[in-house]
Amino acid sequence: MSSWFERHISSHQVQLAATALLSGATVAGLIYGGQAIRRRVAVEQLKASIPPIDDEHQAQRLTDFGAATPLPSASREDERVAALARRAQQGDYDEELIDEQLTRTASFLTPLRFQKLRSSFVIVVGLGGVGSHCISALARSGVSHIRLIDFDQVTLSSLNRHAVATLADVGTPKVQCVRKRLEAVVPWVQWECLNEVWREGQGERLLGAWDHGRGRKPDYVVDAIDNIDSKVELLKYCHDHDIKVVSSMGAGCKSDPTRIFVGDIGTSIEDPLSRMTRRRLKLLGVSGGITVIYSTEKPGPGKAQLLPLPEEEFVKGKVNELSVLPDFRARILPVLGTMPAVFGYAVANFAILEITEYPHEFGVGKGREKMYESILSGLQGLEERLAKNAGQDPLGLKIPVTKDDVGYVMEEVYRGKSAISGLPTRLALTRWRAPKDGFKVDQRWNGQKHSKVQLDELVCMTKEEAKTHEEEVLKGGKPPEVIYDVEVVQLVETRREEERQYRRYR
Repeated sequence: MSSWFERHISSHQVQLAATALLSGATVAGLIYGGQAIRRRVAVEQLKASIPPIDDEHQAQRLTDFGAATPLPSASREDERVAALARRAQQGDYDEELIDEQLTRTASFLTPLRFQKLRSSFVIVVGLGGVGSHCISALARSGVSHIRLIDFDQVTLSSLNRHAVATLADVGTPKVQCVRKRLEAVVPWVQWECLNEVWREGQGERLLGAWDHGRGRKPDYVVDAIDNIDSKVELLKYCHDHDIKVVSSMGAGCKSDPTRIFVGDIGTSIEDPLSRMTRRRLKLLGVSGGITVIYSTEKPGPGKAQLLPLPEEEFVKGKVNELSVLPDFRARILPVLGTMPAVFGYAVANFAILEITEYPHEFGVGKGREKMYESILSGLQGLEERLAKNAGQDPLGLKIPVTKDDVGYVMEEVYRGKSAISGLPTRLALTRWRAPKDGFKVDQRWNGQKHSKVQLDELVCMTKEEAKTHEEEVLKGGKPPEVIYDVEVVQLVETRREEERQYRRYR
């Protein structure tokens, strides 16, 4: 075999063929390298030829599919309205006509307050059912500078709840649809339309001052987003940067307008989107100070419920992305068309009263701060008793739990009820299981000692249930499975697992 190989290698023809092959490869490499350089130069020249985006050279973002945003052909009426709006926004509009159109609002607010509204700048993020009705009310009431932020397009299924969209608007960006339709009503209003997704990294630009940072800062931001991640990021950004914001909670599956309330996010109840938002914000250190519009309507027999996803939907992407609950998409959330409108007008009403400083007050919250303090004190006492029972000195013992932690576990993890009996009164927090290696006090630092209890180890019970639990489980050494029904054990373990999952948001 080796002699055959050596004989062919030494062949003159083989050597010529190898030389030709190497020469060809070298030439091809030079050709492709030269083409790559020319392409790079051409791309740089093309980029350099693109003028900067300004009033003279405007551009729109690409769609999610990388295509240019389609520009629907305008009707003659649309062209007439657009032309009138352009003149009005440049000051070519009779001020007396504006005063006459807004006279009822002006007489209600009084001139000084009305002037505050007329000069205000409001940003609305999310232009679905809630956001579109909200912005329609704000524009019609007199707000003169409005920035719209939404990445989505008008769909046929959204026409049952959208404030201004028509069949002709299906497939067009919501921001352009809202502007076009409202220019026919309030042509003098100044608009900034951003057809894009809210992103925390773009917060300074998206929520910045009017006219690319040259004008006034926003007087109010309206959150009408239904994506939980984006909603939390927006509210956290506003909270951290002292930007006034009002947020709409879930209008889906709601039917009773008399159950809609305005209040701090810490007071909202019976609302899955509110609970999820509140829980995520608490993990980020925001426990209150954000006004929300929410419904206290409870689900019941015969009422609309979230629709389960067919199996084929799971292959289309992240099924949880627009959902309050796992395995549900927001687009199949049953919505009575009237309810987003009620939410939207409630949001707009609150923003108007705040901007004009019109006297207003809303329902008082749960007022459970004192209860949390009492429960925290009880948990402190429990840890001291367990330390003493284990033969350790409890004097000066600290626990790594705060009053806010107590409120979080009570309200968000256990929904304000005992996991054992479901009772909502005389509540306490206690460890669910005795530590496997016995109760130990951490004394690694001189002059400091504390227990190692974690939030996912705690369970909510009534004081009477907690006392028995302490004697039989924590001190007596019995596992909870011996004391409680299977349903109770499963409920507690499910809630504990929930808390462990939420740790990543802290």
